[in-house]
Amino acid sequence: MTHPFNNRELSWLAFNERVLEEAADPTTPLLERARFVAIASGNLDEFFMVRVAGLKQAIADGQTAPDAAGLSPARQLELIEARAHALAAAIYDLTLRSVLPDLATHGIRLVTWDEIDDGHRAALRAFFANELLPVLTPLAIDVSRPFPLLTSLSLYLAVRLDPAPGDTVSRLAIVQVPAGQARLVPVSPDLRFTFVLLEDVIRAHLPQLFPGQSILECAVVRVSRDAELEVDDEGGRTQLELVERELRRRRSSDVVRLEIEAGASPELLALLQEQFEVEYDETHAVPGPLDLRILMALADVSGFEELRHAPFQPADAILAEQQSDMFSLIDDHDVLLHHPYDAYDPVVALVAQAADDPDVLAIKQTLYRANLNSRLIASLQRAAERQKQVTVLVELTARFDEERNIRWARALEEAGAHVIYGLRGYKTHAKICLIVRRRPEGIRRYLHLGTGNYNEHTARVYTDFGLMTSSQAFVEDATAFFTALTGYSDPPRLKKLIMAPSGLRDRLLKLIARERRRAEAGQPAEIIAKMNSLLDVEIIDALYAASGAGVRIRLNVRGVCTLIPGAAGLSENIEVVSIVDRFLEHSRIYYFLNGGDEEVYLSSADWMTRNLDRRIELMFPVESAENRARVVHALRMMFRDTVKGRWLRADGSYERRGPSDGEPPFRVQFHLLAEARRTAALARGRAGIVFQPTDAAPP
Repeated sequence: MTHPFNNRELSWLAFNERVLEEAADPTTPLLERARFVAIASGNLDEFFMVRVAGLKQAIADGQTAPDAAGLSPARQLELIEARAHALAAAIYDLTLRSVLPDLATHGIRLVTWDEIDDGHRAALRAFFANELLPVLTPLAIDVSRPFPLLTSLSLYLAVRLDPAPGDTVSRLAIVQVPAGQARLVPVSPDLRFTFVLLEDVIRAHLPQLFPGQSILECAVVRVSRDAELEVDDEGGRTQLELVERELRRRRSSDVVRLEIEAGASPELLALLQEQFEVEYDETHAVPGPLDLRILMALADVSGFEELRHAPFQPADAILAEQQSDMFSLIDDHDVLLHHPYDAYDPVVALVAQAADDPDVLAIKQTLYRANLNSRLIASLQRAAERQKQVTVLVELTARFDEERNIRWARALEEAGAHVIYGLRGYKTHAKICLIVRRRPEGIRRYLHLGTGNYNEHTARVYTDFGLMTSSQAFVEDATAFFTALTGYSDPPRLKKLIMAPSGLRDRLLKLIARERRRAEAGQPAEIIAKMNSLLDVEIIDALYAASGAGVRIRLNVRGVCTLIPGAAGLSENIEVVSIVDRFLEHSRIYYFLNGGDEEVYLSSADWMTRNLDRRIELMFPVESAENRARVVHALRMMFRDTVKGRWLRADGSYERRGPSDGEPPFRVQFHLLAEARRTAALARGRAGIVFQPTDAAPP
């Protein structure tokens, strides 16, 4: 029997609609609303470059097979293009009707050239002459000068000029808006929070770029290109060479969306559509500034603290004196950190101490997305320069971070580290760091495992768990894991860690089936899981079967969810909640009641086919009773959120569930933050980490 599923693409658009809800929420601080607009806009860019591009390619290849929801690629494209256009319109409506006017009332203004008085225009004319004119290169389009290659997501001015003598067709020229210049240009020092867009300054001075020519019109344009990498095994190329080749190909890949300022003439639009080979439904006429990611820069202006979230300081779950000797701390007990509520500093300190400790012999680590000026990478470089054996598996194909990862990889190699560029055919998504240290009693190994990337910036805005341990079984598994990735080895036989693609799917299916059998035997049975996306058909079918047997299943799925909850006779015992709030919910947690002998796992893997079959992932148990209690408590609290929780309905829509009569609102992220601070305060009075959960709402 074929079970019902939601469509992946429509579910993703529903997620981005939830993001936009945060921008529309009047209780969200104003600059944070602007930030959510920028996030929703950037998400939509990626959706076109990856998901829409993938469907277009499938159609071009003649694929007609339906997805799990029963929709062919052509039908999916039809449905999502209409909804994506509507979402883009909603983003601009909110921006122009509410966010920008509200910012203006607080003194943060985005103005057009026509709104600037002559006195301030003089300074901007000087800025154009001194800073912009030397950089700009107008590109005429004619028989001898073909249409230039426009970079994906960059801004350009499309200029229509009078026809050449003896011709009737308008001439076309392109001017690139310099990416190296700040797009927000202060109107003057005395109006430092009043900005004009860089493209508007250039537009106002176009006659200097086309002297003696009659300019008929000008419109800002932007294209989105297919961004999917196709790293094929061919020609004996290395993984690095293949990725570099695909990055070059991405620059000239097919255009999947053309954005142009609303009001452009049909003639200019037709000229551009012909050059880019796009159809009408691939063209978006935009009623405001193109690329609303610029609102992220507005959200980052200095000052205006009253328009932001209250300042956030992660709790110091580990005392400063304990952080000075991370090895002794981990020798004493497993350390569990819940970011961003707990500070990320202990992770940074662990790798830094490993780099500087003369007794450390080796460091082995995976890197997926690292931040600029990464202290972790600096420590790895320092360790390599000090002749420690440093092995780093850098995943080159982390989408849109490929070029940065290539730079990190080369810098690490120059420092003397052994850099592995992933496994061909598999993306390495596991988060693991193994440190080998010489002690008087022999070799001692220390391990960090996590659900999130080794990224100090996102550790302040993504929710993730990290575990530090020196457990013999764990470190032996970690050694076998790295041996399998860096050498010639069959999939390792592991005692504690569970690895994809060799064993994770089977283990999850067995864990779900075990709960189903307990329910069939009349025992209490429960599954609680938290992930970013739920897509895998086999996993969902297993959950449907468990629900039918009476297992209570609660799922916290932030983004895409193709499972349909609450369907009669199928998923009546399944509920799904999505939390979209200040922090990005990123941790993956899997809980199984197991007849009261609870099992709790943390993982780098979502329940998606790509994670289970085409990626190197890790799942690991939380064995300490205290740590397990903390994870389970955080997991259960997710289903109490009456402020930012949205529950998935059987028809694919989401609904909020406010507090019951007489109950105060409950916001889980605020609750967990208050709880982390309370735990840290207790820790200052006692050695170690003390966790005391409470159901009370935070003040």
